[in-house]
Amino acid sequence: MTQLKFKDDVFTVSAGDTVLDTLLEQGHIIPNNCQAGACQSCIMQVTRGKVPEISQKGLKDSQKAKGFFLACSCSPKEDIDIQLIDTEQLQFSARVSEISKLSADVIELKIKMADAFEYYAGQYVTLWKDDYLGRSYSIASIPEKGEELCFHIRQVQNGQFSGWIHNELIVGDTLSVQGPVGDCFYTAGNPEQNLLLIGTGTGLAPLYGIVHDALKQDHSGEIHLFHGALNPSGLYLTTELTSLAQQYSNFIYHPCVMSAEQSTLKNITEGDISEIALETVPKPRGWKSFLCGDENLVKALKKKIFLAGSNMSDIYADPFIQSK
Repeated sequence: MTQLKFKDDVFTVSAGDTVLDTLLEQGHIIPNNCQAGACQSCIMQVTRGKVPEISQKGLKDSQKAKGFFLACSCSPKEDIDIQLIDTEQLQFSARVSEISKLSADVIELKIKMADAFEYYAGQYVTLWKDDYLGRSYSIASIPEKGEELCFHIRQVQNGQFSGWIHNELIVGDTLSVQGPVGDCFYTAGNPEQNLLLIGTGTGLAPLYGIVHDALKQDHSGEIHLFHGALNPSGLYLTTELTSLAQQYSNFIYHPCVMSAEQSTLKNITEGDISEIALETVPKPRGWKSFLCGDENLVKALKKKIFLAGSNMSDIYADPFIQSK
């Protein structure tokens, strides 16, 4: 077993435990979110010793050089000394510019960054209320100078952060932004390649940004967007997406629900979204796929699309991991 020095304390890291596990068990308050190495909210710095490569996965080379690592992914193999990082090195200030309703439980949050912020549509960031409470959300907007970052945020039952966003946050308030992270975004260079986008719930957010980015860059291949929900009330931005499909002949919008009873929406398809998508696109070989939303669904879809003939390198997945 290895020894971990943090501040003036030395702890033993039990076999199978991570640095984050150890510090939380000892009563230290460490910023964290997904605890799966995705959100990067638990970044710390090693000042003595070496951390496993896997604990630096997804970090920039400049961050690795400084000894930054993800505490939730670090099961040290040797004794190490570590410290928290000054949040000013990682976070950017933003001001709330608009809050509007998209559905009964989903709001659109727009924030204005205080400084220049580079990102790709479809990536995600961690929004922070304070030094310890934050959550990761995908960016639904596309990069344009002077415009806001946009997010689709569902109110989660008993959710501390989403409850704050829905019930307390107002225009003019400030929050902090950490990121961006993720490789689920559109890249130019192959404009004739067909695109398959599948998402459920607020998994629409990154796909909404990707669609607009692709169309803005004159993508000419087919773009099929499948958005799923349990029932019609779970769908949103249907009017905007229907209008976009009428404007661009290569963009096809597929709203899907498990139960379409009493629906007034046109062209809605009832059934399992994965079955509907692969019935529409049965041979995705050569297509680029973007999958976002429920973690289990994204994992299953990734396997199905691969077995249907797609190369794994053409499948980009952004599973929404429930914070612990």
